[in-house]
Amino acid sequence: MKDPYLLHIFSPTKYVSPFDINMAYEAHYDAVIPYCNVTLDEIHALTQDTIFSRSPEGVRRTGIFIGGRDLVLAMDMLNAARQAMVPPFAVSVLADPSGAITTAAAMVAYAERCLAKTFKTDLVDKAMYIFGGTGPVGACVALLGERCGARVHIVSNRGAKEAQAAADLVGQRYGVTLTGVDGGSAGAVEAILGDAELIFNTAKAGVRIVSAAALAHAARLKVAVDANAVPPAGIEGIGPKDNGVPLKHSKGEGIGLGALAVGDIKYRVHTGLLAHMYESSEPVYLAYQEAFELARAIVAQR
Repeated sequence: MKDPYLLHIFSPTKYVSPFDINMAYEAHYDAVIPYCNVTLDEIHALTQDTIFSRSPEGVRRTGIFIGGRDLVLAMDMLNAARQAMVPPFAVSVLADPSGAITTAAAMVAYAERCLAKTFKTDLVDKAMYIFGGTGPVGACVALLGERCGARVHIVSNRGAKEAQAAADLVGQRYGVTLTGVDGGSAGAVEAILGDAELIFNTAKAGVRIVSAAALAHAARLKVAVDANAVPPAGIEGIGPKDNGVPLKHSKGEGIGLGALAVGDIKYRVHTGLLAHMYESSEPVYLAYQEAFELARAIVAQR
């Protein structure tokens, strides 16, 4: 096959995610080549091996995907790959560690759309709490929420200190202001629900984070988004297919978005970004901003 479409996946983890490999083939790449245990200082050499080994047409049909499980490291790797390009030898690069960027983009865009449709408002100055916010999905949700004007709180069941450390890491890197909040002590979740206007569950799958009893304190809650598709629901009462369904246990007018409803948007964002790389005649560099713009365009059609 002459000038095949090739996607090289660079990951700092032991394994490259099968999810990422499957998605790349869904986007019609002819071959997907995984690289494991890649360090940041290896990205420059790997990128230049990628670009200098192909013809001008072959370079256009080549892409790099940055995986792993760390949002900050993935962005550093994307920047390192971009700096290694030597035009006209340059290829497209997409960063999406653990699917965090595309998942977060789908969650925030969908919540924003529900606010506009149901409550005739937006994210500006809304009290937003992210359970499991110390992970990559939560960190990206926090970043996007703050960029939209929300008052963002990262919640950790390991205490306020760890939550604030995660908030500071994202805040210092991206110039945003985030607050760390304890979610593990007695009464902590109930207190959060008393203030929250939006909640996002990005914690470990298969673990209930917000109970029906806690939701009874959620008088101000407008939108609750659960990324957990593994029973039990991370937010009690939200079904995986729920799409703006009233929250059963909240005493306010809040609505819920389930994991499969969000996942449909995430899938379309992920494949859309890969297709953009595949189809582009010029190199593109894609991360959270491009993912969010595409997610917004997708949910606007609903």
